[in-house]
Amino acid sequence: MSANTTRHESAVARYFEAWNAREPEARAKAVAAAWAVGGGYTDPLADVVGHDRIAAVIAAAHEQFPGFSFRLTGAVEGHHDTARFAWELVSEADGSAPVAGSDVITLAGDGRIRSVHGFLDRVPARA
Repeated sequence: MSANTTRHESAVARYFEAWNAREPEARAKAVAAAWAVGGGYTDPLADVVGHDRIAAVIAAAHEQFPGFSFRLTGAVEGHHDTARFAWELVSEADGSAPVAGSDVITLAGDGRIRSVHGFLDRVPARA
């Protein structure tokens, strides 16, 4: 395993810690550990910059999907300061995964995330 691979995997692990943090204080700490100051998050539903706004996007996901957690679904692939990975949003009650996606992250010099570009590959049908 190369130093870059370890760096990418560590960044992705911190990313999932942030996305799976349910309590506001723990979420704020996890976001600060995962994202660089001034870091951003963009997907089809959000385009935000800064720790507070990223934490708010994560909180909104937990409000929409209570009792769900995010998990990695495969290997983290990366080179230089960029990595990509796939994920699912999984119900802790029945193991269903109604939402899945993939993200591309760019890392800052300190190994924290500078930017995320997220893609939704599977979403629930609207009623």
